[in-house]
Amino acid sequence: MQAFDFKDRCVFVAGGTSGINLGIAEAFAAAGAKTAVMSRSQARVDEAVLRLRAFSGEVLGFAADVRNAEAILSALKATSASLGAIDILVSGAAGNFPSPALGMSPNGFKAVVDIDLLGTFNVLRNAHAFLRKPGAAIINISAPQALLAMPLQAHVCAAKAGVDMLTRVLAIEWGGDGIRVNSVIPGPIEGTEGMARLAPTADAMQSVIGSVPLARLGTKQDVANLVLFLASPWAAYITGAVIPVDGGWSTNGAGGLVPTART
Repeated sequence: MQAFDFKDRCVFVAGGTSGINLGIAEAFAAAGAKTAVMSRSQARVDEAVLRLRAFSGEVLGFAADVRNAEAILSALKATSASLGAIDILVSGAAGNFPSPALGMSPNGFKAVVDIDLLGTFNVLRNAHAFLRKPGAAIINISAPQALLAMPLQAHVCAAKAGVDMLTRVLAIEWGGDGIRVNSVIPGPIEGTEGMARLAPTADAMQSVIGSVPLARLGTKQDVANLVLFLASPWAAYITGAVIPVDGGWSTNGAGGLVPTART
C-alpha cells in the first residue's frame, strides 16, 4: 500500500495530546507533516511535543481551552507564523461523564456542550483565516453518540450530533473557498478512556468485541488511517461526509450494548 506523504504540509490538532487525537498527530508527523497540537494541560502538551519530535523536528504545542476563543486564536496565529498556512485542521477536543438526564445539572449539560460543540465551532471559526485556500481539509472527531441514542449520554448525544451537523453546514459554506469539511466517528477503540469506561472488566470487554461485526476492537491507527485519507488528495472530492470507523458497530445499533439508564 502506498504510504501517505504530508511533507511540507502543516497540521493543527486540537485536543491532540492524548488518546485517539494524539495517535492522529503522530500519524501525520510520521508522514512528514509540520505538526501543532493544543489541549488544556501544559504537562500533556509538553509530553506530546516530545513524542512528536521523534517523528518530525517541526512541532509546536499550545496549552489552550477550546472554550476560550481568544486562546485558540493566539495558538493558530503562532502556528501560521511559524509553520505557514494550515493545510489540515483536526478538531477533537471532547468531554464526557455518565449521568441520567434527571441526575444531570444544567451546568453539567452545558459543560459538555461547551467543550464538544462550542469548542468545535471556536476552533473552526478561528482557524478559517489561517487555512490554506483553496486546498485545506478539516476533520472533526465525532463519536457514536452522534448516531446512537444512549442512556446516560444526553449531553454527549446532543453535542456530537451538533458537531456532525456543523460539519455539513460548513462543508456548504466553505466549499467555495476550496475547504473540505468532514467528520470521523470512532467506534470501540482499544487503549482509550472511552473504551475503559465502556468495558471496565474482562467480561464487559468480550461483550463489546462480540457486538462488533468485524469481531475486534479498533486501533488508534485505524482512525488515523481514515483521517489521513480524508486529508489527502485521494479524498479531494469528499466533503460534508460523516464516516464511522467502527468495524460496523453502529450499523448494528452498537449490538444493543449501551449503558443502563438509572435515575
